[in-house]
Amino acid sequence: MEQALELAARGLGRVSPGPSVGAVIVRDGEIVGRGFYTARGIRHAEVLALEESGERARGATMYVTLEPHCFQGRTPPCTDAIIAAGIKRVVAAMTDPNPQVNGRGFDQLRAAGIELEIAEEYAARAAALNEAFLHFMRTGRALVTLKTAVTLDGKIAAPEDNQGWITSERARAHVQKLRHASDAILTGIGTVLADDCRLTDRSGEERARPLLRIVLDSQLRLPAESQMVKSCADDVLVITTSAASAERRRRLEAKGVRVEVLEGEHGRADLSATVDLLSREKYLSLMIEAGSKVNWTALESGVADKIFFYYAPKILGGTQSLPLAGGIGRRRRADAIRFRDLKIHWITEDEFAVEAFLVKE
Repeated sequence: MEQALELAARGLGRVSPGPSVGAVIVRDGEIVGRGFYTARGIRHAEVLALEESGERARGATMYVTLEPHCFQGRTPPCTDAIIAAGIKRVVAAMTDPNPQVNGRGFDQLRAAGIELEIAEEYAARAAALNEAFLHFMRTGRALVTLKTAVTLDGKIAAPEDNQGWITSERARAHVQKLRHASDAILTGIGTVLADDCRLTDRSGEERARPLLRIVLDSQLRLPAESQMVKSCADDVLVITTSAASAERRRRLEAKGVRVEVLEGEHGRADLSATVDLLSREKYLSLMIEAGSKVNWTALESGVADKIFFYYAPKILGGTQSLPLAGGIGRRRRADAIRFRDLKIHWITEDEFAVEAFLVKE
């Protein structure tokens, strides 16, 4: 199962909208087959492991990180292939919450006389590999992660010169891993105008589909000469309002930018409606890398599901330096936004990241 989990991890960023799955087949104490799923190859981990093992699969044990699927989708049911190959025993880390599976795969294997074991001690690790997929299957919505780099006093920008970086090169490389594992990334127009950012996946790793880059831009101020637009390859989406200039819209669309009008309260581009749109189009995960105002909107509205904050050993201080979340804030300590399942990730000896989930009221 340890090897199956390692194989599954190789699918991160390469499987959406499917799950990352690894499978290992063992016969007489020897590994005879391995496989992991990628969207490009289409064939599932179990089938790839069976193909590698050939006739040695008969009477063997399969270790798999997620319940084998049992319905006809883009591929035939993996349960059928497992049964036909003569696998004697299946050890799985967890049940697949997909409503089309959700225990039915296990039932089919048991009905065929295959011994089944759920290795519950590996369930948490298997779930972590498919965090966005599991969230989408249970809620129907994309998993939204709010990421930012901050000083120890919670600041993201100085009032004047903001040249350079808050965090180290190693921390920024770690961010690329998060981008690679995400289906979409979102920022506000203020960040684009200030930084002329591209928001691309620079990991160099294969992706199942391009990282969708999204800008909240109520007035369509995104410059046609910006790095974002110049690098557009049908992977830039701008969310705007009815107040935006039709001419600006035509100019951006001529460059290949997709423009959608999703208007919320106070005539602003609607973040929640944006997540709804992504969910309908089966984008399973969204990372927000934005400024103080968008960050607060994501937290206050409950749109964000989790945070990933990178802390640098620095302090800016002052009342004019921007906090990670602006807006009106909570007026009483008793009303503070709360988090659960907090984890600390050490990036360097002096830098760390905090990962945690929002407690939804």
